[in-house]
Amino acid sequence: MTEPTTIGVSIPIPSPHGDFLQERRAAFGDAAAWRIPAHITLLPPTAIEGEIYEEFITHCKQVAAERASFEVVLRGTGTFRPISDVVYIQVAQGVSACERLETALRSGPIQRNLDFYYHPHVTVAHNVSTERLDQAFEELADFHVAFRVDAFHLYVLGTDQVWRPTHDFRLRGSQGG
Repeated sequence: MTEPTTIGVSIPIPSPHGDFLQERRAAFGDAAAWRIPAHITLLPPTAIEGEIYEEFITHCKQVAAERASFEVVLRGTGTFRPISDVVYIQVAQGVSACERLETALRSGPIQRNLDFYYHPHVTVAHNVSTERLDQAFEELADFHVAFRVDAFHLYVLGTDQVWRPTHDFRLRGSQGG
């Protein structure tokens, strides 16, 4: 029997914005900065068996074929403190489209409960000191960027604990997000 594969699905933040946020995350001392590309999560880390993996890829293709591209605006910072030591960039526009994608992805072969309510965001500091969390919150408070989301990616967690994109699913449908 093979080991389960840990996957995740997310919207990549395009360059140069994603690169900038990843660099800032590293500067705030987040050890995961270079292992996790800047993204908006659609399906959090999930361990799956091989046969489900292939079914899920087919499901992702179907979801992407039905959904249209949409605009996302990232603006300002937020935090999950005191529940979780996370500072993030807020999704100011495109929240409902992200929510619809997230729901659609979890309606197929992977039907899992979430640890927290779905809240689209881009993590910029996680499990760092209070001072570094405050620094991230303040330094990126004026961050603002808009971009078109025309795809989402399936990532696989490597044995080196690095998340790598393995599949790119283009949004080609007419349904909003």
